[in-house]
Amino acid sequence: MLTLDDCIALCGLSEEEVLAIAEHEHIPEMAAAELANYLARDAEGELCIKSMIRDDILAAAARGARDHALALKLLLRNFVLRHPCCEERHRNELRIPERRRLD
Repeated sequence: MLTLDDCIALCGLSEEEVLAIAEHEHIPEMAAAELANYLARDAEGELCIKSMIRDDILAAAARGARDHALALKLLLRNFVLRHPCCEERHRNELRIPERRRLD
């Protein structure tokens, strides 16, 4: 039987990132690990995770949880550093130039 730690290890994200998804979506950690596994497979999914973490930061700040908001900001910074597709300036660098055939 798989444990939560096994599922988090398989999804390719950190435990904190999975917990941020669970917090945002109001779902159990195991379901968040499954969602993280699905979203982490492409650039659009990574942008979705980035958006979830940003929403969690705003929610924490709105309820006055400054320590949690700060921890989420650090999490967001580390997520963007590990997933360059999330940063606008890197997205343009990663695009492959279009090849056109001249017939």
